Amino acid sequence: MIIVDTALARREAEGKPIRVGMIGAGFQGKGIGLQIMTATPGMRLCAVANRHLDSASDVFGQVSRLPTRCDSLAEIEAALARGDAVVTEDANALASAEGLDVIIEVTGSIEFAAQAIVTAIDSGKHVVQMNAELDGTIGPILKHRADKAGVIYTFADGDQPGVQMNLYRFVAGLGVKPVLCGNIKGLHDPYRNPETQRAFAERWGQKPAMVASFADGTKISFEQAIVANGTGMQVARRGMLGPDFSNGDPGSPLVPIEDTIGAFEPYLDSAGPGLVDYVVGARPGPGVFVLGSLEDPRKQHYLELYKLGKGPYYCFYTPYHLCHFEVPTSVARACLLADPVLTPRGAPRVGVVAVAKKDLAEGECIKEFGGFEVYGVAENMETIRKERLLPVGLAIDCVIRRNVSKETPLTWDDVQLPEGRLVDRLYSEQERLFSGNLEG
Repeated sequence: MIIVDTALARREAEGKPIRVGMIGAGFQGKGIGLQIMTATPGMRLCAVANRHLDSASDVFGQVSRLPTRCDSLAEIEAALARGDAVVTEDANALASAEGLDVIIEVTGSIEFAAQAIVTAIDSGKHVVQMNAELDGTIGPILKHRADKAGVIYTFADGDQPGVQMNLYRFVAGLGVKPVLCGNIKGLHDPYRNPETQRAFAERWGQKPAMVASFADGTKISFEQAIVANGTGMQVARRGMLGPDFSNGDPGSPLVPIEDTIGAFEPYLDSAGPGLVDYVVGARPGPGVFVLGSLEDPRKQHYLELYKLGKGPYYCFYTPYHLCHFEVPTSVARACLLADPVLTPRGAPRVGVVAVAKKDLAEGECIKEFGGFEVYGVAENMETIRKERLLPVGLAIDCVIRRNVSKETPLTWDDVQLPEGRLVDRLYSEQERLFSGNLEG
């Protein structure tokens, strides 16, 4: 979005920067904060909420700025009015505070994030988030609420779903019909857990369970689900196709992404809604790709001239995703151009369901994404409803009510939900609004 730099420069010159509040100060939050404060004219990071105040203060400490610690909405608003940088433990107060234009949510939580995002929407603020787990569970109802409030609710540039959507729009703009949106992975093993991923996580300053959720397929299932919900696409089968060109060896030579088209081609239908999927062992990783269909022989001639092959399917790719570097662009698109990067287009088309990672015994608790108990797989919503499958986004903190065998998808009857959660009420609201209406 090259137009964004011009729009931000204008806001800087006018002395009217976009005022940003951020919820979450972990690995990504620190990177996003650094990018806004050092490389984004026309935008100011004004406040950070985090359950550990020292981490929130560290975000501003990256540029030697001393923040004001606030404990209430009144204190937050007073500090913002003075031009102070704010840190607080109260995410809901920050989300409702006067003096902010947009909230960036980057916690990776479910219930905590849902409460803050609903508060932000109700307070008339745009929401940019990198929480695929939340968006893949209740994104459509959050988008519906944002529409009613007249604000933007969107996923971010930089993370792979946002990069896919940018590429999808580019391909469609060429007059080529996107038939598959894909993610490139280096590893997929559903039995990875926090212990197997601990060394890697510690090396990069990340949480072991979060890293495990990347490896066990939960994260990519959520990422592709939200791309499906933003495009109207579906999955070819439960868990997606996920062809593995590494033959299970992460050290094997990578194949060019163009050479993987044949693995998807039997499932492609240029007249259908399209598919979301992923591939293991291809390059360029960790990029994304879009397969497009074009049947006009005159245009096929041009695409062959431009080295995209003979068709009828063409492979477009972006060789990188730069996560926190690109999030400020998403903020500007939402605030200045009313242009969401990736947002549900209506009814959910794909969800992510919980599958037992081991034999689960009555009384066990499902603790976290990427944990020891379950992993997530993408499935079409029609099947999820028909089989009463349990969304993995709602499975966290649930207690197993009866024994469940390894590799078995969990159903609503297999668990006891915690009481009083907002996320459960929002999911029910989403189902009441959209069930039986795939067009939304």
